[in-house]
Amino acid sequence: MYHLSSLFLIADSELDWPVEKLKEVKVADALKHPNWNMGKKITVDSATLFSKGLQVIEAHYLFGAEYDNIDIDSSVLAQLGWPDMRLPILTQCHGQTELGSLTFKAPGNVKYPSVDLAYAAGRAGGTMTGVLGAANEKAVEMFIDEKISYLDIFKVVELTSDKHQAELVASPSLEEIIHYD
Repeated sequence: MYHLSSLFLIADSELDWPVEKLKEVKVADALKHPNWNMGKKITVDSATLFSKGLQVIEAHYLFGAEYDNIDIDSSVLAQLGWPDMRLPILTQCHGQTELGSLTFKAPGNVKYPSVDLAYAAGRAGGTMTGVLGAANEKAVEMFIDEKISYLDIFKVVELTSDKHQAELVASPSLEEIIHYD
């Protein structure tokens, strides 16, 4: 079982707002990150949890993990030490150790449909993961430019993925991947 928060130790700044208030999220709200400046796109991905969804797909391809064996803990409430990838990779490779009482929580599918969208794209395979990434990229750009709302990010990605289902290429060439991206 791969646990992404343990593997990647990324302190996502998902908007911990009640689901009924998410329609009020503005660009400035989504761009707040507690630790460092990652750029607008990555920060919005962090707020929507698309960052975790994309990490699910990365873990599948990088480690050969089946999607059913990849778990997401949506936030690390305490990180003891400087951000450094060597320790989480070492921990993952050599078994996990218990560190007292750290708190992890599963992402809410209603608040963060990005996670389910990423798992579905990964399971569909082929060109779907590239389409998911491209749709997310465009939707975030439109949100930052204030052309769509925060919740529309999820809708754009879902509708694009649904539409692509009819054109899905299961074993795409590089040219096909670039075309659908």
